[in-house]
Amino acid sequence: MTIDIRQEKSTDYQETLAVVQQAFLNEEYSNKSEHLLVSKLRKSAAFIPELSLIAFDETTIVGHILLTKITIEYDGKKVNSLALAPVSVLPAYQKKGIGSHLIRTALEKAKELHYDSVIVLGHPQYYPKFGFQKASKWGIQAPFDVTDDSFMALELAKDSLENVRGTVVYPKAFFE
Repeated sequence: MTIDIRQEKSTDYQETLAVVQQAFLNEEYSNKSEHLLVSKLRKSAAFIPELSLIAFDETTIVGHILLTKITIEYDGKKVNSLALAPVSVLPAYQKKGIGSHLIRTALEKAKELHYDSVIVLGHPQYYPKFGFQKASKWGIQAPFDVTDDSFMALELAKDSLENVRGTVVYPKAFFE
């Protein structure tokens, strides 16, 4: 099985939404509306087309990842960052490394685009293998109640979070 990754095109949108919806149907920690979030984020100022990537097997989309603009606000200052959410892989293709491939590719693309950090709310056993650490290490907090070990950050540029602290501000689409 050969899986390729490329930037999502507008002609992929409907198929991608179906993939996202199917990916979360049986997930315990899902509100089953991730596909709606993706749709809203695409229409927001936070959307970065180059960081909306799909994984495909020949002609079928089997996975998707989205990184969008966020800020970390502290002491009246705003620091730009990215949110990694969501990562989706069709159930039949899960546990084959596709999600990891999407994450690594998206993080590399974010570096190429000169983004310095990424924030994720996710499984504390999964994301550290990509270099994510507890966001609290830098004094970065979520704007809602989450466990400390599930709210993580990654520096894409050396020491980019060294003097950053504060609360992550997500686009409105995350709360609609």
